[in-house]
Amino acid sequence: RGPRTRCACRSPRCRVRSRASKRTWASRCSRGAAGRSRSPPPDGRSWRAWNGRSARLERAADEVRADADPAAGKVAFGFLHTLGPETVPGLLRAFRADHPGVRFSLVQNYGEAMLERLRAGGLDLCLTSPVPQETGLVACRVDEQRLHLVVPDDHPLAPRRRVRLAEAAGETFVTLEPGYGLRRITDDLCAEAGFRPRIAFEGEEAETLRGLVAAGLGVALLPPPAVPRPGVVELGITAPRAVREIGLAWREGAPDTAPVAAFKRFLLGRRGRLLPRGEG
Repeated sequence: RGPRTRCACRSPRCRVRSRASKRTWASRCSRGAAGRSRSPPPDGRSWRAWNGRSARLERAADEVRADADPAAGKVAFGFLHTLGPETVPGLLRAFRADHPGVRFSLVQNYGEAMLERLRAGGLDLCLTSPVPQETGLVACRVDEQRLHLVVPDDHPLAPRRRVRLAEAAGETFVTLEPGYGLRRITDDLCAEAGFRPRIAFEGEEAETLRGLVAAGLGVALLPPPAVPRPGVVELGITAPRAVREIGLAWREGAPDTAPVAAFKRFLLGRRGRLLPRGEG
């Protein structure tokens, strides 16, 4: 009854139309939320915001559909740095011979970092070592890789082809940092050989460690290189058995798109021959 209830034109009919318009717009919004219709808001700024959100949703839906496309979808695939130079390119080439349109998002990292990403849904599959055994993940051993004792080319052991790891008990080691799977394997193998390695340098990349060995700064336990490195000699280890297992891991219960399922089948079908000849 007071001025607060009156619109600018002071007309009851105007107030009725205004309330009816609000009800109509609310009804349209409700229908849009339910997916039966999508009516744009009446003013320009709201229209632009609504149109932008709609376009983003459409693009996101298109990306999901594209990633799940059996012929041209995408696989988020993680793997260890040491598998990058030769192993993974060979696997992708062989897989794409029968699936030429499938796309890949490739992630290289050390084992635990990849598993964290896998748990969070950022990866579909990953090749890692050691083979994880934990709730929420499924992992299968797909191959194993021999480890060598890498020494400088002027080292007293360099003329040998094979050694027992215990013969390196008095050496200074260069290793990967704690948290890397290969570091854990190094510590375990040295313990099995009866000693604790004396570590001078810790790094994040196997080829950097080879460079340190070539410079005479220590010895290392490493998988075979993709390309021979000057200045070092790679010695086979007769005891203990020095290998690292390579596992394929994925999230338990996670639905696979068609391209992910196809690539998983491909990798599991190559058990025991996943690595290039000479590495396994």
